Amino acid sequence: MRRIHLHQLLIDRANQAGVRFLWGTRITKIEPDAVTAGENRICYRWLIGADGQNSGVRKWAGLRLQQATRKRFCFRKHYQVRPWTDLVEVYWAGGCQMIVTPTGRQEVGVAVFSRDPHLRVEQALARFPALAEKLHGAIPATKEAGEVTSLTRLPSVTRGRIALAGDASGTVDAITGHGLSLSFLQALCLAEAMQQGSLAQYESAHRKIAVAPAAMTRIMLVMEKSDWVRRRALRLLQKKPALFSRLLSIHTGELSLSSLGASEIVDFGWKLLRA
Repeated sequence: MRRIHLHQLLIDRANQAGVRFLWGTRITKIEPDAVTAGENRICYRWLIGADGQNSGVRKWAGLRLQQATRKRFCFRKHYQVRPWTDLVEVYWAGGCQMIVTPTGRQEVGVAVFSRDPHLRVEQALARFPALAEKLHGAIPATKEAGEVTSLTRLPSVTRGRIALAGDASGTVDAITGHGLSLSFLQALCLAEAMQQGSLAQYESAHRKIAVAPAAMTRIMLVMEKSDWVRRRALRLLQKKPALFSRLLSIHTGELSLSSLGASEIVDFGWKLLRA
């Protein structure tokens, strides 16, 4: 089965909705009521910066980015091999993690996360013998691609008629797997705010959307830094599958972070120490 590119599906849907794309065209000027893209001067009612971590719209609007954690590095490639599970697998070791995602009937995607900018997928596999065995002899299906990842936030994601969305509006560490889901949730709230004629609603919704993913990022990064915490956390979640299921529901947004009461958090901490 051919790998399905989500971005192509989104582009096709946008074309159906009448969106006009100016591929390969740089924005050279931003004004309070118009942008210049190539030879096109485009007037706008709302200007949405969804232009990634190094957002030009964010810089022009003067919306300050705050770095909350040290940068980490992610590298990924795909392999031609039959997936051994239909689930996403996360492997932990000292100093790095690897994620395996089934992407087709004869293909898996493999990514490594670490603070080492030189650690690549093939090198990292040496730390995960069980995974290396499953990929033994598998032919790479794509070239290796890399990206910087970190937890970042902004005091504000709107200014006047300008709003930021996606990575331009802040990021979580990629280990959480929250990137696209956050963008989709933000897009829905942004569309509703634009219909209401005020971005204040989006500003408030954006802060609420980011709370749980940011908390999960911090927890996972603590596990990444400390072998002691990681071993006890994984041991506890193995012993308490109901607890793991509940935390997973919070992570995916099925339950709110506030569903955990103070007494439960204290109890979790006590169990973690005893695990």
